[in-house]
Amino acid sequence: MIRLGSNSPTRALILKNNNIDFIQNGGNFDEDSIKTTNPKSFVYQATLGKYKELYEKYGVQDMPLLVADSVVTANGELLRKAKDINDAKRMLDLQSNNKTSVITCMIYKSKDKEVIDISITTYEFSKFIDQHQEEYLNSGLYKGKAGAIMVEGFCKPYIKNVIGFESTAMGLCVEKLELFLSPNKNY
Repeated sequence: MIRLGSNSPTRALILKNNNIDFIQNGGNFDEDSIKTTNPKSFVYQATLGKYKELYEKYGVQDMPLLVADSVVTANGELLRKAKDINDAKRMLDLQSNNKTSVITCMIYKSKDKEVIDISITTYEFSKFIDQHQEEYLNSGLYKGKAGAIMVEGFCKPYIKNVIGFESTAMGLCVEKLELFLSPNKNY
């Protein structure tokens, strides 16, 4: 059993779908306190901030702690969660017919293991169909998603090429996490 230090329903679903037992206890770290606009630096600082808050509250004596955060970047621009529908449209327009990377950082800490990982999944998208994009925006499903991206939903039919794991793009690289959860591994 691990403690998922995230409020994300998608991260919880990734763990559930991979038969990883967990309880979910997210925090309140203020990402707006981070000043960098470098995507890799931002995601690392956000994950570390969340980790420090939750480690202080829960520690790892009872169960391991897992914290993660993701950002999206296109044309070198850091794309965070959309402020409103117009911001989401701007982000999607930037990603349409373009390459987009999702950068996910995770920190896993147990009594005997500590892992800090930054993984990147890059998508090449074809042009988004305007009507489909408008339906997605009006549905509100973009809310709470970095870069307004939803690779498991809206963006899926537009994927021309992908380098990396889909789980990374969804917010948690479960393929790497599972390596450290296995009792037979000594990393």
